[in-house]
Amino acid sequence: MSGGFTLVAFKSREDHRKQIELEEARKAGLAPAEVDEDGKEINPHIPQYMSSAPWYLNSEKPSLKHQRKWKSDPNYTKSWYDRGAKTFQAEKFRKGACQNCGAMSHSAKACMDRPRKMDFAKVEKRVRTTGGGSTGTVRNLRIREDTAKYLLNLDVNSAHYDPKTRSMREDPLPDADPNDKFYLGDNQYRNSGQALEFKQLNMHSWEAFDKGQDMHMQAAPSQAELLYKNFKVAKDKLKSQTKDTIMEKYGNASTVDEIPMELLLGQSERQVEYDRAGRIIKGQEVILPKSKYEEDVYANNHTSVWGSWWKDHQWGYKCCQQTIRNSYCTGSAGIEAAEASLDLMKANIARKEASEDIPKKVEEKRMAAWGTDIPEDLELNEEALTNALKKEDERKREEKDERKRKYNVKYTNDVTPEEMEAYRMKRVHHEDPMKDFL
Repeated sequence: MSGGFTLVAFKSREDHRKQIELEEARKAGLAPAEVDEDGKEINPHIPQYMSSAPWYLNSEKPSLKHQRKWKSDPNYTKSWYDRGAKTFQAEKFRKGACQNCGAMSHSAKACMDRPRKMDFAKVEKRVRTTGGGSTGTVRNLRIREDTAKYLLNLDVNSAHYDPKTRSMREDPLPDADPNDKFYLGDNQYRNSGQALEFKQLNMHSWEAFDKGQDMHMQAAPSQAELLYKNFKVAKDKLKSQTKDTIMEKYGNASTVDEIPMELLLGQSERQVEYDRAGRIIKGQEVILPKSKYEEDVYANNHTSVWGSWWKDHQWGYKCCQQTIRNSYCTGSAGIEAAEASLDLMKANIARKEASEDIPKKVEEKRMAAWGTDIPEDLELNEEALTNALKKEDERKREEKDERKRKYNVKYTNDVTPEEMEAYRMKRVHHEDPMKDFL
């Protein structure tokens, strides 16, 4: 050994080969397994990086101790405190203890717990903590002599009580006298006092953030409260300015001289009777309700209002029977002219229908050879017609077979009646159902 390091003997190639063969024989079960310093066999299938011990342990024999927890505390336990052990717990405030948390290790000035509203010395109810450490307080929800919330009204359809949060939002006795009730439900406390102010503060911060103001109730509560106070001051100032402006423009009736008592306490001999629904039966004329639209307004020289006349699903004026809203009144003359035009239109329609009922004779026209009407004295040469039909057949065969078409083609504009008749006879009629068999 030199300098705290173990010198490993150099192995030759032959020794290394023998070591590998021995390990293979141990894995195959042909050689006995290696034994550690405690006489226990070492599994030959364990990799070398796990079976070889680190250099700083200076182990001379093969062992697996370095894989075990060799630095173990015999008194070690997994539990961080002794469960169920009886420790001293004070039931009353001890002199010299911290008035904030109740511990004897420090005073109230050096206490690191959150400050409580009431002194710990005045609180009799204590909370047990694990390990017997310092104790805290819980809210005294009710005095034991008082009736519990869920016992105020035993009706199953009454206000719901949540035993987990010990809350009852609705009033358990809504029909009882408010002067005799000491509990009105948790909603009564949420909508009054500082809870209502806190709710309004939250709503203001949300609305300000939506409008682009960089503020957050949870991130910067002091800033949000300051901005809310400034907002209320500005709002009150704007209200007072608006009130002063209205009073300067319209005046203030409360500052005028008082109304005479004769008008305030005036009496009359009129008697008015009402029914159970509050309608007037006798003693006063019934006032008809007026529409918000203008009534009895005659425009464009009309003597009746729009909508006083109805015909053929259209509204109009009764004075001139016109159905156009912005039309000018024509009186009885317009009515007579409209009736005359209607009679004339009906007569024209009847005349047109009568003329359409008479069928027209269709004259058959025969086309001549050159596209004109065929004259009655037209005569065709049978021999010339036969020759024209043969020529037409040859022309169609040439159109079907490109090889038979001549290079130089001569055209002539002189078409005889026989050739035109042959072309017309050989022409394909697309509407003919037998055209494919020609």
